[in-house]
Amino acid sequence: MKKVFTLLILSAFFLSSCSQSNRLELHKERTASAVVYEEIPDDFVPKEIKIISAGDSLTEGVGDSTNTGGYLPYLRTLLEEEKGIKEVDFYNFGVKGNRAPQLLNRLQTEDMKESLSTADLVILTIGGNDIMKVVKDNITNLELSIFEKEKVVYIKNLIEIMNSIIRVNPEAYIVLVGVYNPFSQWFSDVKELDKIVSDWNAASQGVVSNYSNAYFVGIEDLFINPTESLLHTDNFHPNDKGYELIAERLNETLEERTLPDLVKKAYMVSKEEN
Repeated sequence: MKKVFTLLILSAFFLSSCSQSNRLELHKERTASAVVYEEIPDDFVPKEIKIISAGDSLTEGVGDSTNTGGYLPYLRTLLEEEKGIKEVDFYNFGVKGNRAPQLLNRLQTEDMKESLSTADLVILTIGGNDIMKVVKDNITNLELSIFEKEKVVYIKNLIEIMNSIIRVNPEAYIVLVGVYNPFSQWFSDVKELDKIVSDWNAASQGVVSNYSNAYFVGIEDLFINPTESLLHTDNFHPNDKGYELIAERLNETLEERTLPDLVKKAYMVSKEEN
């Protein structure tokens, strides 16, 4: 495995240029069966949907040739085509190079708390730099056991990230985007890294499953043997097509699990105001 990961040294050090615990708090179970919504009329237009996007370079949009926020403009277009949605406001808190501890610290700032307090949805991209930091810190002695140990630390931080958001806004939906292996199309024989990415995604999904208003969106498969290049020229970040596919995958989950409730909530509020 040491020889295999030697191939990743350059990519690992590329990431260095991008650098800048409590008890699990579960949402209370909601008895949705006791709530009866009236049918939403065709001419109903809800208030704006506010989405906070936070995390690493995938949220900042590194690799996006238009410099407009990676997957965000694609997702905005898809969402605003949905029936009952007039406008989507995105607030981008992505910072390239961020790892879970850094995102956790930023969630404690007043700026982010203020934005989170009125958000309908929070989309997170985090974890990729946590994995690559393990590669850089242990490049001469890489073993799966090291990644297992660091995964425990990452999951602990992820739980705190989720809890921090919920403490500020218990009603917000949270979507965690999984990590992908950017080296899969160049080093398809590096099965160890594929396993590491899969294990971290499974662990992240396990955390998210404990929260009633949270969902995990996997994108790992999108970057395995694609029919066209999905990576920027740095061979690490997505290119425009990669971000477009991420947005489409996100939209699929939002259509199924969050948008119906968001639109219904907006409709009920508008009725109360009238």
